[in-house]
Formats: sequence, C-alpha cells, structure tokens
Amino acid sequence: MNNRLISVIIPVYNEEKVISDCLNSLKDQTYKRLEIIVIDDGSTDKTLSLLGHPDPAFAGEGSRLKVLRQDHKGPGSARNLGSKNAKGNILVFVDADMTFDKNFIKDLVVPILQGKSIGTFSKNEMNANANNIWSVCWNINRGWPIDRLIPTDYPDTAPVFRAILKKEFDRVGGFDTTGEYTDDWSLSKKLAVKSTLSNGAIYYHANPSTLPEVWTQARWIGKNEFISGDLIRTIRSLILYSFPLSIIIGIYKSIVRRQMLFVLFKLWYDFAVWISTIKSFFGEKKSK
Repeated sequence: MNNRLISVIIPVYNEEKVISDCLNSLKDQTYKRLEIIVIDDGSTDKTLSLLGHPDPAFAGEGSRLKVLRQDHKGPGSARNLGSKNAKGNILVFVDADMTFDKNFIKDLVVPILQGKSIGTFSKNEMNANANNIWSVCWNINRGWPIDRLIPTDYPDTAPVFRAILKKEFDRVGGFDTTGEYTDDWSLSKKLAVKSTLSNGAIYYHANPSTLPEVWTQARWIGKNEFISGDLIRTIRSLILYSFPLSIIIGIYKSIVRRQMLFVLFKLWYDFAVWISTIKSFFGEKKSK
C-alpha cells in the first residue's frame, strides 16, 4: 500500500515561526512516498524565503517539496491551488503550525487504501503547548481536556476531511473560497458525506499562546456562519458573548478550574468574537 503517492497540502500565511518544524516532522514520516505542496498565501514575513531553502531531505523522488504562491485569498483558495497541482491520488490537508507522529500519514490513510472510506480524520489532535497559560484557558473555554484539541468522546464521523481521495475532491470542485471560518467544512457539504475515523494518526497543534494571538483567532471564529450567519444567530451570539455573561461564566469557570486568569481570557476572547459578529453581519469582508 505504500506505493501510492500522497500529496500533503499546506497553506501558509506568515508562518515563519512554525513552518520549518512542520516540514521536518513530515520528513520523518514512515510513509515515504509523499509529495509536499506548500502554498504561500501572500505572506509578508520571512515564510517565503525560508521555503526557498528547503531541507535537502526533500530533494529526492521519495519525498518532494513544491512551493506555490498566490495573493492573500484565504486557506480555502490556497488548498484548492495546491490540490490542482497535486499528483497524488490521495490528498492530505494539514496546517503549518502542526507537527506529527512518525506514523501519522500511514495511519491516517489506511481506511482509504483499504477501500473502506473516501476520506478520514483523526481524533488524536494533541495540544502542542499545553504548558502555556493561554493555551490552557483556550481549552477550558472549549470544555476540552488540557492535553487534547479533540475530546475522546467526539463522534466517529466529522465535517472536516484530513485526508481524501483526489478524484472525490475534484468531483465537487474542492473547498469554498470565502475565507470564512467554515471553509474546511464546505467539502463535506458538497459531498453530502462526512469523513470517517482513522485510528492512531497522532498529531500536535498549538493553541494561541499570547493574548494578541487569542484576539486574532477569536476575531476569525466570530465570522463563523454558526455565530453570525443570519439575524437570529447574530442576536443569540451578541447575547452569549456579551460582557455580563462573559463575567459570570469567566468567574464560574475560573473557580471550578482553579485558574483565575481565565476571567481575563474570557473577557478578551468574547469581546473579539462579539466585534466580529457585528461586523460580519453588517457585511465586513470575511477573510482570515
């Protein structure tokens, strides 16, 4: 089964701090027939220059690195560009701030290679910065265990595909390209099917580790169609993320979880979502 070429698609936007760790982690995969496609989505930092000097381990037939570039259009558009240029018949979608267990890709694609699924995901998304206070607060806010980004009781199907057959991806025209928080959910909607669980497939993903990062991510989340998609959802969200409820929930959870800084986190996070909810509803251009 290791003879099939797999294309790993990585959209990047100002990822100079993390892209090298991501690529080095992919270099060490036990599944060796990989094509790595990085799409620079108009970065303004040193990301592109770092990609111009790839690790020599990527220079061979067994593990190839291709770098593409586009103006800043969002991750959905970047993933579509990478997929259009992919030669593998299985696509794997990861983020630049992820790292991976050495068997991640091998485990992730087993159900696809066995013909049991058109696409898969993994529950084993582990918190890469679980010792950071704001990362801890992020998981407290979501109600997750501190060491995981997907709870163990999560369903065995999901609206996000981590891996998928390229022919199925191409059949529905890939992801939506609105730049919204739910772009990566759009593939499941188009296919009218969810991804299925792949056992194992351990990977690591960091939560926002500073208050500015929390603000940026929360502003993006506030553009989620389930938060600001219509008038009813907007009104509901403006209440749920309002200052009085933020204070009440923040104090309660900070006491229960014995983490007093969570109050500050909750006010900061909810205010960012609240602002995006208003601006999104009144027609702000939705982009990450």
